[in-house]
Amino acid sequence: MRTSYFLCVFAMGLCLLAGTACKKDSSSDTTLVGDWVSSSDFDGNARSEAVTFTIGTKTYLATGTSNTERFSDLWEYDVDLKYWKQKASFPGVARSSAIAFVVNGKCYVGTGFDGVNKLNDMWQYDPATDQWTQKSPFPGSARYDAVAFTIGSKGYLCSGFDGNYLKDLWEYNSTTDTWTQKASLGGTKRSAAMAFVLNDKAYVCSGNNNGTSLNDLWMYDAGTDTWSQKRKISASTDSSFDDTYTTIQRYNGVAFVLNNKAYITTGENGSLLSATWEYDAAADLWTDKTAFEGSARTGAVAFTLQNRSFVLTGRSGTLSYDNMLEFKPSAAYVQND
Repeated sequence: MRTSYFLCVFAMGLCLLAGTACKKDSSSDTTLVGDWVSSSDFDGNARSEAVTFTIGTKTYLATGTSNTERFSDLWEYDVDLKYWKQKASFPGVARSSAIAFVVNGKCYVGTGFDGVNKLNDMWQYDPATDQWTQKSPFPGSARYDAVAFTIGSKGYLCSGFDGNYLKDLWEYNSTTDTWTQKASLGGTKRSAAMAFVLNDKAYVCSGNNNGTSLNDLWMYDAGTDTWSQKRKISASTDSSFDDTYTTIQRYNGVAFVLNNKAYITTGENGSLLSATWEYDAAADLWTDKTAFEGSARTGAVAFTLQNRSFVLTGRSGTLSYDNMLEFKPSAAYVQND
């Protein structure tokens, strides 16, 4: 009787070991590629929901909010000197959740939320003169949490929240200072999505609709004014390629492009996320990378400058951040470097 009992226990143990051996690897037990390295802290006040833009060899950060105030300051970053320098303040009302895009060496900042009002004003910044000029207001509804991108010599503004979720797309011509409505984003209305440009095509990824993160990715072709849906960013097929797609969808995250690949990180989806994913547009596939090594956060910003990519600021609850980390997607992970 005792011998039978031990044989049974032993057999159960073999079954458990076999089950473990056959279990598919996940990102939690696999060493991923990529390293996050601490970089220069942002010199301004800690904040979230700011905007960044890159012109030439400098990157700029403006606007944003802390738990107690909104900002209108502008800062310039020199990646070689690792130095932030304050520039002429944004002349519009202090705001958060605005948009920014760069056309012909000048940046355009607009829309957003001032704590009471949704906004539709637009301002041009010229780094050569360190001056701001007010431009024609955005003709769509006043909003915040839209996305913006540049294709060729045109700027674009898409989606957002004006009291309702939105999916409209507008094109800005800086030569004539005019806006033209274009084909609306396919799929679901959204705010706080992520946008990036690869090979002159814009991509709008995930976002928030009524408190739910979306699992779609759309590509915009400005030449034909058409949207094409790409593969879902969740485990939604019978194929194996998306089995690990469990932490891509989110809102209020960041996106950046480096070496012809796009990356998303930070943000939220019921809880704060640090999972980092790399997108290969040619294959329409995502690869899990080393998770963001700073404190988990939402409302951060990201930029790529001189072939180096950085993520900074953001918030967790009422705590705002001013630290910055550089991401090296092909480097081996080194803890706390």
